[in-house]
Amino acid sequence: MLDKYRQYQNLLLQRLKTKHFRYFYNELSANEEKLSAIVGARGVGKTTTLLQYLRNHKLPFSKKLYISVDLCDGESLFDIAKEFYKNEGKLLIIDEIHKYPNFEKELKNIYDFLDLRVIVSGSSALSINHAKADLSRRLLKKEVKGLSFREFLEFKYDLSLPVIAFSDIFDDHIDLAYNILGKIDKISILPDFKEFISNGYYPFYFQNRDNLSYLLKLKETINVVLEVDIPAISNIKYSTIIKFKKLIEFICNSQPFTPNMQTLLSKMDMHKNEYSELYRYLDFLQKAKVLRLIKSVNKKDSILTKPEKIYLNNTNLHFAYCNNQENGTLREVFFASMLEDFNIFIPKQSDFIVDNKYIIEVGGKNKKYKQIKDIKNSFIVADDIEIGFGNKMPLWLFGFLY
Repeated sequence: MLDKYRQYQNLLLQRLKTKHFRYFYNELSANEEKLSAIVGARGVGKTTTLLQYLRNHKLPFSKKLYISVDLCDGESLFDIAKEFYKNEGKLLIIDEIHKYPNFEKELKNIYDFLDLRVIVSGSSALSINHAKADLSRRLLKKEVKGLSFREFLEFKYDLSLPVIAFSDIFDDHIDLAYNILGKIDKISILPDFKEFISNGYYPFYFQNRDNLSYLLKLKETINVVLEVDIPAISNIKYSTIIKFKKLIEFICNSQPFTPNMQTLLSKMDMHKNEYSELYRYLDFLQKAKVLRLIKSVNKKDSILTKPEKIYLNNTNLHFAYCNNQENGTLREVFFASMLEDFNIFIPKQSDFIVDNKYIIEVGGKNKKYKQIKDIKNSFIVADDIEIGFGNKMPLWLFGFLY
């Protein structure tokens, strides 16, 4: 039973050429939980990172195994794991777990009956449904993102660059920027930042660094999320997938998009009594890392709360899907995408409030303080500058948060 999985594993390891590690590799290495999951958007490097971890783990290859659910051909995950365990297996990695029907039950049985360490990976769409079979107390889940600007530079120039704490940017942004510019040793970092905005969020860009083929592959990747991943986890019809695509196109070409829910219903050919269904669709697309919904600071965090702004998940999607890209929207999308793990809302007098403390206005290099000059803890985050001054900081520096 295990031979085909070992052969496939060996083939993948032979093709594994990259020497760069995603930001979550070290967290994976430090984790010794019996059952853990890496969950993230398609294309962010989950499979590559798991194979790197498998290859570098100190266990002999006879005691570690990578399998992809695509190869299971009706075989029970529990039976595969039991066979591996009987052959003195210790570490089992299961990729694309979201494609396996009722995977929750299989994982629960593996956890309860076999002394194996198991790491699974799956689409961000897994977050659409709460785990069944009481997995929540057994499973340690890590949600991962696409490349940060810091990682993009590391991949491009074979550098090692520091992660910067969010609060440190506000305290010391001038010296931090100078230090990074010194490490990169480039005339200007801004061309690299522009390249990242259009092409750099997904690691597969570095397979050939061709703009057109990258954006085509990105669109294909999102289509797989819509047409395969979400339906595999949620009971939706094909007609709903068509509505998802209409919604993405409408948001893309209405940037920056402050939603009118009645207009959205009309654009998606939905009836006026289908508000709750529309909110559910938006929640699906946010959990699948296609959209980003940001709510007003004064509204409760509920699926049925109208978002104040709706963005695409990252700037690269704007280049893959939108006929035109609006600079103001791209700046806001970049800032929000780099702060995905933070509490971020839309206040009345500025673009963002972060962690209920930092008031942020995002703009170009000539952005003035007029709108926020009398607000405590208010800052300008400006594009097209390399070094800031006072309470004005370069936008690119927020790409070093992970």
